[in-house]
Amino acid sequence: MSNHPEIPSADRHLLTPDVSFDGGDLDCGNGLLLLIRQHIDPLPRGGLLEIRSTEISVEEDLPAWCRLTGNELVSWTKQGAQRIYLVCKGSLAERPAAPSSLPKRPQGAEEGATKGGGRASPFRVVPVSIPAILPPPAPVPPIAPLSVTGIGSWPRPRWMLQAIHEHLEGRLGEREFAATGEDAVRLAVQAQIRAGADVVTDGEQRRDSYANFVGGRLDNCMLIPLTDLLPLVDHPEEFEKELRSLDVPAGGVRHPAVFGPLGRSRAIAVHELEFVRRLTDRPVKIALPGPYLLSRIMWMECISDRAYASRERLAEDIVRVLREELHHLLAAGAALVQFDEPVLTEVVHSGSRTQRSFMCGALSAKGDTARELDFARDLLNGVVGDSPPARTAVHICRGNWTPDESAALTGDYRPLLDLLKQVRVGTCFLELCTPRAGEMEVLRELPDDRRIGVGVVNQKRPEIESVEEIAARGRRAIDLFGRNRVLLNTDCGFATFADNPVSSSEIAEGKLRAIAEAAKVLRG
Repeated sequence: MSNHPEIPSADRHLLTPDVSFDGGDLDCGNGLLLLIRQHIDPLPRGGLLEIRSTEISVEEDLPAWCRLTGNELVSWTKQGAQRIYLVCKGSLAERPAAPSSLPKRPQGAEEGATKGGGRASPFRVVPVSIPAILPPPAPVPPIAPLSVTGIGSWPRPRWMLQAIHEHLEGRLGEREFAATGEDAVRLAVQAQIRAGADVVTDGEQRRDSYANFVGGRLDNCMLIPLTDLLPLVDHPEEFEKELRSLDVPAGGVRHPAVFGPLGRSRAIAVHELEFVRRLTDRPVKIALPGPYLLSRIMWMECISDRAYASRERLAEDIVRVLREELHHLLAAGAALVQFDEPVLTEVVHSGSRTQRSFMCGALSAKGDTARELDFARDLLNGVVGDSPPARTAVHICRGNWTPDESAALTGDYRPLLDLLKQVRVGTCFLELCTPRAGEMEVLRELPDDRRIGVGVVNQKRPEIESVEEIAARGRRAIDLFGRNRVLLNTDCGFATFADNPVSSSEIAEGKLRAIAEAAKVLRG
C-alpha cells in the first residue's frame, strides 16, 4: 500500500467512526494488532473503527490484515507523520442506516498507546499476586477400577457456540454467558449420566477449545484469531497457506497472546467444577491444558518476548498458575484433574520438522526431541508436585482437530515411555483404539502404580463400536495391566474445538453407552 496504495489517501473520512484509538508508533508486530482486536471485537458487523498511527509500516500491513480477516479498509488520510485509517468490521454493505449506540470501550485498552518512539506495553498490565499458601485437597471417594469416562469435551448446542463467539468478541456479558453455559453443561452432564458414565465432566461447554480458552482467563493475556498473526511471522505467504489448510476456520480459532507476566486473579476452571458438582454426586473430572502444551501455544516471538526473555521463563509462570489451579480444584472436590499433552506425539512422531505446527493448536516451533521431552516432564512434575497421584492424570493423543484419520499423526508410545514412567501422575489416559496408536503391549513397561485409561472407542468414527468389540479391548488391557489398573474411556474428546466437533452429541452418547455396557460385561 505504501508505494501503490489500493485505496488512495483521502483529505478526510466521509464516514464517522463508532470507536477511535491512537496506536502511536506501534507496528503490527509490537501490539497494534492486539489493540485493533480489543476495539473491533465489541463492534457489530458494519461498525467503523478509526485507527491513528505514526508507524509507516502499517500502511502495508493493515490492508493485508483486513483482507485476511474479512474486514474492509474504507479510507485513510495522511497528515504529516499521522495516518488515520477507517476500518469497517466485515463489509461496509453490512452497516445499518442508523447505527445503534456505541459499544463500551474494551477494558484495559488505552487511548494513547505509546508516544515518542517508546515500546512499552500498550495494555494495562495487571500486577501478579502469588499466594503464600495453597489449599490442601478435600477428601473424595476413590475412582473404582473399570470406571467409564469421556476425555473431556462434548459437542456444544448451536446456541452455545453463538454465545461463545459473542462472549469472545465482548458482545455478551459475563452473567449472560454464565447462564447460557450452565444450560449447556446441564445437557452434557445429563447425556453422560444417561449413557452410564461413572466419572463425568462438564463437557468443556464454555470453552472455545480445549486449551486456548486459558488465554481468556489469565491476567495479562488475551485471545486473538489466528489470522491476526499473519503480519507477525517471518514468512507470511507460507503461514497463510498453512491457515488455508486448517479444517478449523482460522478466523474462528482464537489464540492466546501474552503481553505481561501471567497471573491467576480468577479461577481457570474451578467455577466449572463447582457447577457440575451441583448437578451430580458422581466423581467429576476436570481437564486442563498441560504446561508443555501451553508453553508451545503461548510462546510467540514479537508478542511474548515483550513480557518474557524466553519460552523457559514463560513456562515457569505457566507452571505456577497451573499449580495454583490444581490445588484449588482438588480442594473444591475434583476427583481427578487431567492435564492434556497431545503435542508430545508431535514432538516424537513428526520427524525432524521444526517449523510451526497446527497440531492441536501448538504454533511455536519445537526444539531437539530429547530436550523437549525432558522439558515437558519437568514442567508437568512441577505442576503436580506432591499432590495425590490418584487424583492427577495426563492425556495423550495424536491430534483431534479433524475426523479424517489420515490427517493425524501415527506412531506408538515407545518414544514416550521414559516420560510416562517419570511423570508423577497416577493415571495415563491414552488413545489406544485407533490403529495409529500402535500396540497396547508397549505400555507393559509402565510402573505398577500407574493406572491406564484405555481408549476403547474412536470418537472420530461415525459408527458406534459394538459392546463385544469394546469388551475385547478391555479384556486385553486387563490381561496386560491387571483389572485394578484399568479405566475405560474414549480415545479423545468429542469436540476438542468448539466449532469443529468430530462427533454429534447423539453419537457421543451412544459411544459412551456402549463403553458402559462393555464395562458391565467386564465387571461380571
